[in-house]
Amino acid sequence: MLHQDLKDAAKSGQQAKAGEDSRKYRLFRQLVESRFQMLLGQMGPWTPEHKMYHSFGMHSQSDVDKEARLFLKAVANAFNLAGEKGKVGRLDNPLFWSLRNGFVHGDATGLAQELKYAFQSFTLRSRFSNAVTETHQKLADFRYPYEWFPATRAMQRTIHVHVGPTNSGKTYQALQALENSKTGIYAGPLRLLAHEIYTRFQAKGKPCALITGEEQRIPEGVDTYFTACTVEMAPLNRRVDVAVIDEIQMIANEDRGWAWTQAFLGVQAKEVHLCGEERTVELIKSLCARIGDKCIVHTYTRLSSLKTMKESLQGDFKNLRKGDAVVAFSRIGLHMLKAGIEEATGRRCAIVYGSLPPETRAQQAGLFNDPNNEYDFLVASDAIGMGLNLEIKRVIFEQAHKHDGVAYRILSVPEVKQIGGRAGRFRTAAQEIKGAAAAQSAAAAATTATTPPAAPPAKRWGTPGFVTTLEDEDLASVQTAFETEAPPIKTAGLYPPTFVIERFSSYFPPHTPLSFILLRLREMARLSSHFQLCRFDDMIEVADLIQPYPMSIFDRCVFLSAPVSLRDWGQRDVLRAFAECVSSLNGGHLLDIKEIDLEMLDRNRDDPELKDGQYLRRLESLHKAITLYLWLSYRYNGVFQSQDLAFHVKSLVEDKITDYLEHLTFVPGARQERQKIIRRMAEQRQNLEEKLLGDDQAKAGDTLPNHEGAGQWNEEGHEEPLAEDEEEIVLSSDAQSKKAHHILDQEPKKESSAQTG
Repeated sequence: MLHQDLKDAAKSGQQAKAGEDSRKYRLFRQLVESRFQMLLGQMGPWTPEHKMYHSFGMHSQSDVDKEARLFLKAVANAFNLAGEKGKVGRLDNPLFWSLRNGFVHGDATGLAQELKYAFQSFTLRSRFSNAVTETHQKLADFRYPYEWFPATRAMQRTIHVHVGPTNSGKTYQALQALENSKTGIYAGPLRLLAHEIYTRFQAKGKPCALITGEEQRIPEGVDTYFTACTVEMAPLNRRVDVAVIDEIQMIANEDRGWAWTQAFLGVQAKEVHLCGEERTVELIKSLCARIGDKCIVHTYTRLSSLKTMKESLQGDFKNLRKGDAVVAFSRIGLHMLKAGIEEATGRRCAIVYGSLPPETRAQQAGLFNDPNNEYDFLVASDAIGMGLNLEIKRVIFEQAHKHDGVAYRILSVPEVKQIGGRAGRFRTAAQEIKGAAAAQSAAAAATTATTPPAAPPAKRWGTPGFVTTLEDEDLASVQTAFETEAPPIKTAGLYPPTFVIERFSSYFPPHTPLSFILLRLREMARLSSHFQLCRFDDMIEVADLIQPYPMSIFDRCVFLSAPVSLRDWGQRDVLRAFAECVSSLNGGHLLDIKEIDLEMLDRNRDDPELKDGQYLRRLESLHKAITLYLWLSYRYNGVFQSQDLAFHVKSLVEDKITDYLEHLTFVPGARQERQKIIRRMAEQRQNLEEKLLGDDQAKAGDTLPNHEGAGQWNEEGHEEPLAEDEEEIVLSSDAQSKKAHHILDQEPKKESSAQTG
């Protein structure tokens, strides 16, 4: 679509006169102007009933046309300022910066959002007097976000920072402190990690709650218990002895970093143990100094060595060795790899990823870790880079690129190191749980929460780990990543809390879109050098979709945090239906919401009417709709009352998806061809950005995207997606067809041999 935009923009190039801006911005300007014309078409003509036009002071079509012409002049001035004077920063050329930033972070969709806001803001320029702007700036003063948590600031906390590479024992030591306390919290990036801690504490007879966005298990009959949760769900309103916040480097994540900042600044724990990479240390120490917390840094080294190999597997599964783990980034990709490996080698391959049922995941991990069976290999998602402990001898990247929800990109240095670092593990979680269950409780009772963590084991239990790639074309990228030091993390992510958004919105006329209010808040935000605002992109889309439904700002903000996948089939309609239920406080029974595609429960994977991946696509959309229903049911239990039924439907859908995935086959040649296309797409994206924008990111003062973590933020449990893109779903449909044809081809042969016998 983006390339077509460029073609269309080139045809209308007469709007950008030669010499008005430098050559490197000319194509970008044409793209902006082309997208603005599309935006005007989407907004539609002025009508007396068009509330948005009235909110922005446009009371006739001639007003709309006049404002559009003036806005295009402002765009031209911004590009001239960038091209002729080199002013591209947020402070010296805010309009150009916002358009450029939207494109860099969100491709054409992000650019369209920024254009819409810029035009709306432009039309209100006369209303934003100096006094109004000053008021907005006061409300958007985010320089001291630690003041949002006064109860926590009244405490004297001790912050233990456990840093080191993977396989260094840092998380082990933090968890020891948690286990030896009376009350505590574990907050991790993935549901599977929260579940692993929940299971571990249950095995030790310690009452523990499991809290994620879509599921809550609270122990009955006890007043005091531990909590294992995803970071977004960390309880900040009760005091505990110890809190462990895992993967603290994700505090810089452009989507989810705010949750780590919120947990770190807000958790009411006497001891807070932060686990992660060493590049977070200076930021954490600086923040601790500002809030008056004591900071103790514990540095760890790897307990086994790690080496990158000089050769790839050259695309041949027969070059796999016992103990190898092949990493991919979608469930479809993993199941197709499993089928291909088993077909090529004649040996069994275990499979592990975040959204597997916990029991199945533990079983598969056990099969791989046991050296005395036929399961020689493992295929796993990048979730293994975040705490899934497996006895891997060699990590093999299927590809060095990943889809980030917008387009394909090269894996970042931290991602490569974290995933590859799982090679050569020295101890598994299963061994840890078994050992703890057999241990005497006296040692634990003798240790209090204030006791410093025990020293890590001196003995090196592991063998060296190795890292390589499946294809030659990806090897250099992985090798370079291991030779490169990732830059220090200098800023923590922020997202304005609901009470700030509520106060800010009260200064705007009725019917002002929440999306505009949020973007105005972002524009006015004042930040210290230690913080950055997280991305608003998906939230802006959600805000626009639910805008027609009467709701309080608080309720709208609830929807902004919901796990919505707007790019999936039917999800926009589902979101609108749920918003209507909340708006009317009615109609939330699961069977009454026609937008939920429950018909798929009666369809099968061999349904001739569902071709080209439609079956899997619709199943996944149904699963996401049910997941969103469950998420909302914990926040509006009086509206969405079918929670038990929803859990049952979710289980049925997961069984159908699993059945589909287990019947996938490996299509020879298709994987290699797809990898070539992905590499080409990633390179084209990088080249396109350079062509449109030049190499001025540092000059613009941008914070580059921080890709710190597995999976996607809006997937259930923040885990791996079903497919990286639509083409992968279609490819899976081809793989299903191949298996069906293979079975049909075999049947006559069996019949013939029976007759011969």
